[in-house]
Amino acid sequence: MSRIGKKPIPLPKGVEAKIDGKVVEVKGPKGTRSFTFRDAVTVTMEDGEIVVKPVDLTKEARQQWGMTRTMIENLVIGVSEGFKKELEINGVGYRAQMQGNVLKMALGYSHDVDFEVPAGVTVTTPKQTEIVVEGIDQQLVGQVAANIREWRAPEPYKGKGIKYKDEYIFRKEGKKK
Repeated sequence: MSRIGKKPIPLPKGVEAKIDGKVVEVKGPKGTRSFTFRDAVTVTMEDGEIVVKPVDLTKEARQQWGMTRTMIENLVIGVSEGFKKELEINGVGYRAQMQGNVLKMALGYSHDVDFEVPAGVTVTTPKQTEIVVEGIDQQLVGQVAANIREWRAPEPYKGKGIKYKDEYIFRKEGKKK
């Protein structure tokens, strides 16, 4: 039995859900998202909550049960609160700033790095050494943050590079004489 799958998904105020065949559509103050679930599970509305149940207890149905519930819960969280990833830039001369739809970063290369921000995601730079990625799609927000971090991942000796705000960089000791 799936511990996660058993829990009903409560809908906060201002969020509406509609189940049409195999598609769950969720509307909220931040936008609209939808998810198509598999035949192994059934999704129903009961008392203002979304309930996910397996069709039978096969291995596939049990796998899809918890995953489907989590995906629908992420839709609800996305359209009501949204998702956010914060990045920090460490290093002398390393900085970032937004210019229109392009994130310009100086990361120690001979040229500035221009990162085109995809649709559905908002990128802001409150300080030159901070980048905030926000949106209603958790997967897209995480992927954009990972793509930005990929330009200069933090190195273990001085910690220079782009890291997540809550990330711990394991430091190594340098050479000894």
